[in-house]
Amino acid sequence: MGIYEELQQRGLIAQVTNEEEIREMVNAGKAKFYIGFDCTADSLTAGHFMALTLMKRLQQAGNQPIALIGGGTTMIGDPSGRTDMRKMLTREDIDHNAECFRKQMEKFIEFGEGKAIMVNNADWLLDLNYVEMLREVGTCFSVNNMLRAECYKQRMEKGLSFFEFNYMIMQSYDFYYLFQHYGCNMQFGGDDQWSNMLGGTELIRKKLGKDAHAMTITLLTDSNGKKMGKTAGNAVWLDPNKTSPFDFYQYWRNVDDADVIKCIRMLTFLPLDEIEKMASWEGSQLNTAKEILAFELTKLVHGEEEAKKAQEGARALFSGAGNTENMPTFALTDADFTDGQILVNDIMLKAGLISSKGEGRRLIEQGGVSVDDEKVKTPFDALTKVNFEKGYVIVKKGKKVFYKVLLK
Repeated sequence: MGIYEELQQRGLIAQVTNEEEIREMVNAGKAKFYIGFDCTADSLTAGHFMALTLMKRLQQAGNQPIALIGGGTTMIGDPSGRTDMRKMLTREDIDHNAECFRKQMEKFIEFGEGKAIMVNNADWLLDLNYVEMLREVGTCFSVNNMLRAECYKQRMEKGLSFFEFNYMIMQSYDFYYLFQHYGCNMQFGGDDQWSNMLGGTELIRKKLGKDAHAMTITLLTDSNGKKMGKTAGNAVWLDPNKTSPFDFYQYWRNVDDADVIKCIRMLTFLPLDEIEKMASWEGSQLNTAKEILAFELTKLVHGEEEAKKAQEGARALFSGAGNTENMPTFALTDADFTDGQILVNDIMLKAGLISSKGEGRRLIEQGGVSVDDEKVKTPFDALTKVNFEKGYVIVKKGKKVFYKVLLK
């Protein structure tokens, strides 16, 4: 079985152009493909996981990845899947985020001579002359076709700025540039990017009279149809300083039963025949499958040692053994106390367990918060230093989020 067929069996391929040509190129290790990453934050997220693992699979099969850092396109912001305009970042913020992306990608992809290439589209997009660009590529785009594109449909009702309307042309120009200067013959992206990607292949065909190829990967969604990679309204980051290895493990350990085998198939590097045996698992066996998923993905991102620590910590907590050694930790100081006490709601806010006091109040009123296995009854419940006699307390949010809160 070739790598293309494996991608199909893992459920990764959504749409392709020239399928037989793509199949032949990918299986022969002759694809030189790019995937773009806009630098909208200082860390990649679990939502980028699909693209990173895809690049790794294809590189292992002999194909050459080009990791495109979107230092230029981030200046505009992709409107795909958005109901409002993205926050405009400064050039300094974007450059910082790009460097963070670079370091994280190196854990997945092997860069170097004859291996993967990393480029930044700021190097060519930011120096373009607007009129010259319009004369060069503007005639290749039909406004009528662009308005019908999926990436713009969500925005048409609330209003789409001309600023964002240019994004498709910018992304298409990336493929056009990479095709000419790097020999890039294929582009990959999520299935919400299909319209933008077709713009690039069409631009190459019209301007150069040559064929280029595009393949979209299936975006991983949960059983409710929402994109995976977010929890409690916050992104699940690959940076351990933003999402600890324990929390990262817990996120994947807690996926819905309906999603676990799909996630294992699409995201891990376990053999397909091994995964197919899991497809018939039910009941408590699904918890075993979730542990496998969480361990494999935490190992990919944070290394085997951190994955083992996270797994041991999670097992101890759920078995009631109470091993807190590998739990996420937050430290309070004397300055955090007022008149010798601190509200549990304030502790959760300081520790990052909630995004606002209002969220904490609702959780407490719904019975979703406990301290050392005691339910917090009201948003005004407070702890004193006496509660920290053993050096810490365990704050639990919902059924599956635990935090060890220390007193320094």
